Amino acid sequence: MNDEGTAGDRRGRKARRTREALAEAACVLVCDRGLKAVTVEDIADRADVARRTFSRYFSSKEDAVLDSVRADGDRINAALRARPAGEAPLVAYRNAVADWLRDDERPAWHRRSRIFELMRIADREPTLYAAFQHIRVEAQADSIRILADRMGIADEHDLRPAVLVGAGAGALVAAQAAWVRGSREDALPGIVHAAFTALTGELPQS
Repeated sequence: MNDEGTAGDRRGRKARRTREALAEAACVLVCDRGLKAVTVEDIADRADVARRTFSRYFSSKEDAVLDSVRADGDRINAALRARPAGEAPLVAYRNAVADWLRDDERPAWHRRSRIFELMRIADREPTLYAAFQHIRVEAQADSIRILADRMGIADEHDLRPAVLVGAGAGALVAAQAAWVRGSREDALPGIVHAAFTALTGELPQS
């Protein structure tokens, strides 16, 4: 690898570390103090960066707080792209969610520090809730494109991919809401399984 490529890799790693530090600082501060008591300056100070650095990565404190949630949507969609071609679309979506829940390298919500607290806060803070819904809509739009490609559908007016994603994402959203209302952080996988079972009964394996 040439020196230019090595320098680019270093810059990329530094940018990722800075973004992760800001996102972690935002999550910790909001969980400790509540959303209204936290400013962008507070987040930048905790991450030990300048205020203008924050603005290079995030448009608002809500955006920073939910950055890891956005990354989870990307991971679910990456798992969806990787599912075997022969799986039925809704089964592939369910299995992609299951892959995310089982990931040991980058743990899902029920195995991550303070995400349970954060989701509870998001459920009652209007601006954080709205930001969360925006992230969901973006992730679902990507899921629709993935399923359309898997199904060989080029017609943007064909509603089948959107309907299937709406059903699968609806089951996941219902499970997340039930999880937040519960008292056990480790209960998410079981609730997700129950939600998909409620959607279609016992889904076929392929």
